[in-house]
Amino acid sequence: MLIPSHVRQHFDLVVTALEKRNLDAKPLLERLLSLDETRRATQAELDQTLAQSNRIAKEIGQLFKQGATDEANQKKEASAQLKAAAKSLQTKLQETADNLQEMLYQLPNIPHESVPKGNTDEDNEEVLQKGAIPTLENDALPHWELAKKYKLIDFELGAKITGAGFPVYTGKGAKLQRALINYFLDFNAAAGYGEVQVPHMVNEASGLGTGQLPDKEGQMYHVTEDDLYLIPTAEVPVTNIYRDSLLQESELPIQHTAYTPCFRREAGSYGAHVRGLNRLHQFDKVELVRIEQPENSYNALDEMVAHVGKLLESLELPYRILRLCGGDLGFTSALTFDFEVYSTAQSRWLEVSSVSNFESFQANRLKLRYKTKEGKKQLAHTLNGSSLALPRIVAGLLENHQTAEGIRIPKALVPYTGFDLIN
Repeated sequence: MLIPSHVRQHFDLVVTALEKRNLDAKPLLERLLSLDETRRATQAELDQTLAQSNRIAKEIGQLFKQGATDEANQKKEASAQLKAAAKSLQTKLQETADNLQEMLYQLPNIPHESVPKGNTDEDNEEVLQKGAIPTLENDALPHWELAKKYKLIDFELGAKITGAGFPVYTGKGAKLQRALINYFLDFNAAAGYGEVQVPHMVNEASGLGTGQLPDKEGQMYHVTEDDLYLIPTAEVPVTNIYRDSLLQESELPIQHTAYTPCFRREAGSYGAHVRGLNRLHQFDKVELVRIEQPENSYNALDEMVAHVGKLLESLELPYRILRLCGGDLGFTSALTFDFEVYSTAQSRWLEVSSVSNFESFQANRLKLRYKTKEGKKQLAHTLNGSSLALPRIVAGLLENHQTAEGIRIPKALVPYTGFDLIN
């Protein structure tokens, strides 16, 4: 959530930065500052009115003690008028604060200066490509055909039980899923990320805190009777562990990893690009979350990017890293790097991770602060990244590692699967 004082002090810079998102923010920000000015002026007037009312109340008490009843009664009339004025000001203040908060919830984060301009994912900037793209035989199959051939995933059975986008994993397919989850968690733990298990549903306050609400309300599954939301990512419950928290500087950085299923209603078009595991409504993902001091957050982002790269290399998958342009940047992010794995059988790149720095945007919504050694309270910075999302990783593993003998399991994963070949 944007900070009005920052917008006021750096108005032109904020307007220019938000233009990267293809957003003409100037009218919105002018309205924001007008509301904030009204809020501050109303608060000052209310404070003055309450102070005057308290002063008169003390004077009335003294006058009654002195026997000056007439004068005391006259002041009581003035006191009643002040109380009525204070009540009216309190109503105005609350309405203004609510309108201001609603506007702040609608405004996206300010992009980092390194975010390139652009409208769509075609304008994203490739910053690294690593790993050799394998050459497959002419009869190589896409992952949905491999899953059927080796009885790893049953898409039709999932559609029968629930609907499209809810696959059933069977045999070595189920074991591969479990192996990947355990391997990712262990890999993250070895890098200093403490594992947590969190709920798979969150309340509205949690969704607002990390910015999924109101921005992505239509993409989340909502349990209306209980007013709970199925999580789209572990980022939401893990980051909300620290909602309404005042940390000590000595506690930072905080690093967590968590496995959860993820649920997304987002509808997609039809075709091979969303076929099989390419887009699901329910999928498994292991997440990284960090809480940092502002001056350390971009070093932390670089560390997270390097960490995810090493994880992909251990899976022997060719990948590339993209710096997202302003038009493709998530609502809450200041800077995001996407990781994509090359799917040789589909001849296309598949997104498997996003690593983002939200700076103080989420922390402001969450009221997540820390106290410096000097005793100053300030907002922390939050970061998160997929490490990793399983569906397209499985797609990449099946397609890129297929051989005439079967599907080869990367060496790093064999201790977790218990087998080195799917045949």
